[in-house]
Amino acid sequence: MGVATVPSGPLSESGRTGPGRAHWLRVARETADDLATDAVAREQAGKAPFDEVSRLREAELLTLLVPAESGGGGADWPTAYSVVREIAAADAAIAQLLGCHYFLSWSARFFTEPARAARIEERSTAEQWCWGGGFAHQEPPLTLTRAGGAHVLDGRQGYVTGVLVADRLAVRAVRADTGEPLAVVVDPARYGVVVDGDTDTFGQRLAAGGSVEFDAVPVAADDILGSLSADEEVLSPQVAMVSPVGRLVSVQLRLGMAEGVLAEAREYSRAGHSASHPAWPVGSPQDPQVLAAYGELTVLTRAASALTDQALAAVHGGLARGEDLAYDEYADISVLVAMAEAAASRAAQESTARALDIVGTRSASSRLGFDRFWRNARTHTLYEPVAHRLRDVGDYFLNGAHPPFVLPV
Repeated sequence: MGVATVPSGPLSESGRTGPGRAHWLRVARETADDLATDAVAREQAGKAPFDEVSRLREAELLTLLVPAESGGGGADWPTAYSVVREIAAADAAIAQLLGCHYFLSWSARFFTEPARAARIEERSTAEQWCWGGGFAHQEPPLTLTRAGGAHVLDGRQGYVTGVLVADRLAVRAVRADTGEPLAVVVDPARYGVVVDGDTDTFGQRLAAGGSVEFDAVPVAADDILGSLSADEEVLSPQVAMVSPVGRLVSVQLRLGMAEGVLAEAREYSRAGHSASHPAWPVGSPQDPQVLAAYGELTVLTRAASALTDQALAAVHGGLARGEDLAYDEYADISVLVAMAEAAASRAAQESTARALDIVGTRSASSRLGFDRFWRNARTHTLYEPVAHRLRDVGDYFLNGAHPPFVLPV
């Protein structure tokens, strides 16, 4: 068994019209530049990012993936990934919030019938919803219990991205009678939903993470999107694509962190010594050790980026295959994304840690905020460890085993 190959497929989704990729990349760069101007101060303040979400909303980035005929940006996933990566270079927490929103607001297309998904998407676009939550397996799980002709949701999730600012939450719940996992949409303003910003992480502090408790929260039939079961009798290869699509958001986030810290460290190195603190060492642009370090980290990040491009092409090709996608093709795609996850994780951790050494003792200054890159990368990789993905790659390479269906945290 060889390594995964890239299935053929078009790199643009049919039936989507809008301003075009160049427009959205320009908007992303402008938004990233705006976020970068006060990134350090906002991160240190650690307030719920209502203002940042307003910036995304005003830039029309929240509706990027919605077809133009439904009032959205008409963009495809490759464009959305590039936007997340651009934002991550400036503010990784806001990029996580945006990437989570993209994944959750889009996933209804896979879990429920087209008419219901279209209704959800149109209302989300009209009311400019920001989505939070997640479908990853949780212990103990949320439970969905039938009560008369309706259902009620109970339980607690300890960490939910975007919960402090979300207009809608998409969560995983288990049917009390059958144990089947389901994707459920909840309005956080509903009676019985208690949101708490008690999650005290040392990084990704502006991802609006917190805990949420559901106490007999009514759930309408239209708010139950569909099954999250990994049973192959329920899970078609087409629906299973929701996993690599979501995991590739995390990959772009990690690459953005690596590229962001290297760009900021490079500008600092080029500036040289500070006149007010001439004794403090700063990585000189002529220092051979500094040049070697930048070279190594650049190669590491570019290599991860190249592997990610292969994974992106595979994911987009798989989406284009639709119902014609086979399980073997899905396995190839999932393994490629797992490889990209591992490479991007290493690039993010190495770059954000070693950039501090390159800058020197000045990187300890809280005013400069270099530490936020390392804290953000380390926090994200703790929630999304790559050890399991590496085992999946090894098992596929050695034994030809298909990787499990895993949804991103």
